[in-house]
Amino acid sequence: MSLTSENILLVGSLLLFISIIVGKTSYKFGVPTLLLFLTIGMLAGSEGIGGIRFDNPKNAQLIGVISLNFILFSGGLDTNWNTIKPILREGVVLATLGVLLTAITLGVFIYYVTDFTIYESMLLGSIVSSTDAAAVFSILRSKSLALKKNIRPTLELESGSNDPMAYVLTIAFLTLVINQDQSVASVVPMFLQQMIVGTIAGFGFGYASKIIINRINLGFEGLYPVLVISLMFITFSATDFVGGNGFLAIYICAVYLGNQDIIQKKTILKMYDGLAWLMQIVLFLTLGLLVFPSKIIPYIGVGMLISVFLILIARPVAVFVSLVFFKMKLRRRFYISWVGLRGAVPIVFATYPLLAGIEKADMIFSIVFFISVTSVLIQGTSLGVVAKWLRVGIPEQAKKITPIDELLLDLPKSALQEFTVSPEFSPINKRIVDLHFPPEAFIVMIKRGDHYIRPGGSTVIKANDVLMVLADNPEDYQKVEECLFHPKYAKSS
Repeated sequence: MSLTSENILLVGSLLLFISIIVGKTSYKFGVPTLLLFLTIGMLAGSEGIGGIRFDNPKNAQLIGVISLNFILFSGGLDTNWNTIKPILREGVVLATLGVLLTAITLGVFIYYVTDFTIYESMLLGSIVSSTDAAAVFSILRSKSLALKKNIRPTLELESGSNDPMAYVLTIAFLTLVINQDQSVASVVPMFLQQMIVGTIAGFGFGYASKIIINRINLGFEGLYPVLVISLMFITFSATDFVGGNGFLAIYICAVYLGNQDIIQKKTILKMYDGLAWLMQIVLFLTLGLLVFPSKIIPYIGVGMLISVFLILIARPVAVFVSLVFFKMKLRRRFYISWVGLRGAVPIVFATYPLLAGIEKADMIFSIVFFISVTSVLIQGTSLGVVAKWLRVGIPEQAKKITPIDELLLDLPKSALQEFTVSPEFSPINKRIVDLHFPPEAFIVMIKRGDHYIRPGGSTVIKANDVLMVLADNPEDYQKVEECLFHPKYAKSS
C-alpha cells in the first residue's frame, strides 16, 4: 500500500489507535511500550502485513526532529530545579564527557571488529553515544520506579541534556567521513560554537519566553499552549540558524520556563505531557515504517557484538570515569550504567548518513536500529529487577511527590483558609503570577464584594479581596502569609 493524501489520515489514525491499545497492556508482559510502537510500525511497513511502503529518510528525519522538539521540551518543563540542583554537576558531566567517552570507546571497538575506517567507526559510535530521552522518560515514568537518593533526577537530567552532545559529534564525524582530508582539529570550532551558542540561546529564549507569556493577555486559556509551541520552534530554528545547537537550546529554555511562575502553567504542562506521548508514538511508528527487516538480518551478528560491548563495557567505562571525582556508592554507579537506554534518537541521527549518501550508510542505519531495539528490550525490561538486585529501589509508597507532580495530578488538599487582602499592607494591583505564590497551596476562589471570581495567573489582586486558599498543613499557610503580606508589597504612605 502506498501512502496518499486520501488514506494517510485513515492509516495514521488506525496505527495510532492500535499503538495506544496495545501499549496499555504491554507492561503486563514486561515489554516496553516504545518497542511495541516500533514493532507495529514494522508490521505495517512494506515487508510487514500492512504493506505500507515508506522509504523516505528525509521525511523520517523531519518527523524525528519535530518529535524530539516536543519530547525534549516536555522533559525540560518537568525538570524541577530544586531536584536537579544537588546533582547538576554529575548530570552535566555525564551528558558531555560521558557521551564523548562512550563514542570514543565504542568507536575504537568498532574499528577493530569491522572493516570501517576510523572516522566511520567514530561516526557509528557517536550516533549511539547518548541515552535516549524518550526511552528513559517513558520507561521510568511508566514503571513508576522509586529510586534512592538522586538517581532518578540524575538519569532524567542526563538523558534530557545529552542528545545535543551526540548530535554535534555525529555531525562532526560525518563531516570527517565526507571530507577525508580534514583533521579532527578542524571540527573543534564547530563543536564549541554549537554548544556555547546553544547554551546562551537557551537561557536567552527562556527568559524572553517567560516575559512574552506573562505579558501577553490572550484571553483564552487554550491559546497559551499554542503560544508556547510557537516559542519552542522559534527557539530551535533561530538557534540552529545562527549556528547553535537547537536541541540544547530548547531543553535549557524548557527547564528555565518549568521553574518559573507563568500564566496557565498547569494547562501548558498537561498539554505537553500528552503531546510528548503522541510524538513518541509517531516517532517510533515512523521509524518502524522506515525499516526494512531484510536489510537488518545480515548485520545481526555484528550488531549484537557491538550492542553487548556498548551495554557491558563502553557505557560503564564512560559512567565510572565521568563520576570518578564525585561521591557516589558503587551500586548506584552500576545502576546509572545500566540505564543507558538507546531508543529513537540514535535511529533519527542514523538518517543523517543516509541523506549524506556515504558508502556504508545503509549498514550504519541497520546496526544502529538493531542496537536501539536490543537496548530497549534488554535494559528497558530489566530496570526494576536490576534496581532490586543492586538495592537502589525504594517502596513505591515512599516515593516523593515533586511540585510538578502536585500540579499535574490535582492532589487533594486537606484544609481551606481565607485571607483578606487589606489595602494598607498587601500586593494590591499585582497579578497572581507575579506574587511567586508557594506551589504547596492554591487559590481556588476569590470573593470580591458580592461576586466570586475563578482565579488564573493573570488575575489582578484588588484591595479587600478574600482569597480562598487550599493547602495541606500550617507551614504551607505560613508561606502564603509571607507571600501576601511581605513588606515589599506594602503601600507607600
